[in-house]
Amino acid sequence: MNGLRNLGDQIKNRFKDGVIVLSSQSEGKVFFVAMVSEDAKKKGIHAGNIVREVAKITGGSGGGRPDMAQAGGKDASKIDEALEIVPKLISEQIK
Repeated sequence: MNGLRNLGDQIKNRFKDGVIVLSSQSEGKVFFVAMVSEDAKKKGIHAGNIVREVAKITGGSGGGRPDMAQAGGKDASKIDEALEIVPKLISEQIK
């Protein structure tokens, strides 16, 4: 999880307006990190809400702050399916 957060921070520092959702798996566990830039946050996008919905698909849960959130899951075979819903989740949150 620390590696995902560090990578997310590095990516986030490269742009002004955006959303990052990263995933990893280890020993049968799934990990997600979502980060939202300040400009994206002003548009109503909430990292905690995104990561919560993504984790549900893999049989997990999570949440966090509007700018950074993390979650865990159980079914690594569903990571791709979970990440595919991110654009829809972002669109639904934009004010």
